[in-house]
Order: sequence, then structure tokens, then C-alpha cells
Amino acid sequence: MPKLTAILTASCLALTTAITLQAAKPEDAGAADKPAAAKPKSAAPKQHQQPAAPKTDHTSGPKKPERTAPDLDAPKAPKIKPEKTTTDKSESTTTKKTAPGADPAAATTNSKKGPLTPEAVKKIQAQHTSFKAKPSSTIASATFNPNYRIEAASNWDGAPYEIYRSYQPQWHDQAWYHSRYNNNLVLIGGGWYFWEAGYWFPAWGYDESAAYYPYDGPIYVGQNPRPFDQVVADVQTVLQEQGLYRGEIDGLIGPQTREALTAYQSANGLPPTAALDQPTLESLGLSV
Repeated sequence: MPKLTAILTASCLALTTAITLQAAKPEDAGAADKPAAAKPKSAAPKQHQQPAAPKTDHTSGPKKPERTAPDLDAPKAPKIKPEKTTTDKSESTTTKKTAPGADPAAATTNSKKGPLTPEAVKKIQAQHTSFKAKPSSTIASATFNPNYRIEAASNWDGAPYEIYRSYQPQWHDQAWYHSRYNNNLVLIGGGWYFWEAGYWFPAWGYDESAAYYPYDGPIYVGQNPRPFDQVVADVQTVLQEQGLYRGEIDGLIGPQTREALTAYQSANGLPPTAALDQPTLESLGLSV
């Protein structure tokens, strides 16, 4: 029995050893497989550190700008920039037309407002009741010419313009003027004038030392022989408010005043006389 027991014990140990060895072999195989599985893992880092990857980044870096720059700039430049430029140009053009085309358009619109109200006329006239014009160094005087005619007057139709068509300067001495216009002879703005039938005329020859006549022709003021420099000051004020006259209120019919009168007359369908005539004064509402 003891021997049998020893044999069995030895057999069990042998089986146990064999089983242990057999069980160890798969583990060794698994362990052997683990390095094999680890090899791909070690290869993976190699793939991340492949020299090709950086090369691709460096080479594609310059290539991408070369491809994308024309692709992005080319379509955007022609499509976006021209549209903005066109819009800006059109807006600036409109502004220029209205600013520089704004002043004339606004002036034309204002010049068609119609006659002034009696209250407005009284207010303007009150500003110039004591107004006295003075000779201007910037406005030359006309010189006496017995053959002078207002040539353009032949193109002005209507009875109110007959006096301009027939106007001719005349030279007379003081006795002649006093015998006819004694109560209507006035020194205005450096020259002597006489009033007749609503108009002031240069009194050529009355006083050669006071013969400053910026405008040689009839000046209409109405049936009240109000000094014409006050009436001209009224007209200049109105035309200035309408944006047509940009000179000073000097009461003289100089070049700027005549240009403003022409602009007003043209805008209101009146003959462009460049003079202070009856239709113009009535159109302004200043004929009192």
C-alpha cells in the first residue's frame, strides 16, 4: 500500500506537471503573439513619423496658396470689387450732380416759388429804406455812346420791352434836365438819374464829375419814384435767398446781378433781359 500510494502520488505529480507544462505553452504562445501584435503598434508610430508626412505638408503648403490664391482672388476680385466700385462711383456721381446739379436744381426750384407775399415785401423793403449805394471799384462804369443800343431788345416781344428797344443815351446839360425832371433828379450810387413813367434813366451830361453808371439802360421801379438802389437791394436779397445771387447787397446792377436776373428770368419763362424790367419786378412780387 505504501508503494501503491507512492506510485499514485508520483503519477499525480507527473500529471500535474504535464498539465502545468501544457497550460504554460498557450501562455507562452500568447506571450509570443503579444510581441507580434505589438509589432504593428510599433509600426504605427513609424507611420506617424514617416518622413513622407512632413514632406507632404511642406510641399502642399506652397502648392495650396498657389492653387487657392488664384481660385479665391480671381473670382472675388472681379465679382466683388467691381460691384463695390460701381456702386461707389454711381453714388459719388449722383452726389456731384446734386451738389454742383444740387445747387442749380435747388436754385431753379426756389426761383419758381412765385411772387412774395405783401408781408414779406414789406419786411424786405423795411431793410433798405435808408439804403444808399456807393460806387464799386470792382464794377466798371459805362461810357457815353450816342450810338449805343440794347441790341438783344429786338428779340424781346411785348409792350413792356418797347422802352428797351427804343432806348438811346442822350447828353443834356443841367438846365435841360431841371426844366423837365426837376423834382425827379436824384444822385444814386455815384451818378445822376432822372425818373419818368416808372423808370430811372442815366442823366448823361448833368454832372460829369458824378457820372458812375454801371448799367446804361432803363431801370424799372414802378409808379412810386423810389430810388432804384433800394429796389435793386430788394431784388438782390430775394435772388440771394433763392440761391441765384451770390454777391453782396450793393444796390448796383453789376455783372453778378445781371447774371442772377437772367437766371431768374429764364427759370420763369421771361425774356432774358438781364435788366430790372417791369415783368421781372412783378414776377418777384416787388412791384409796389
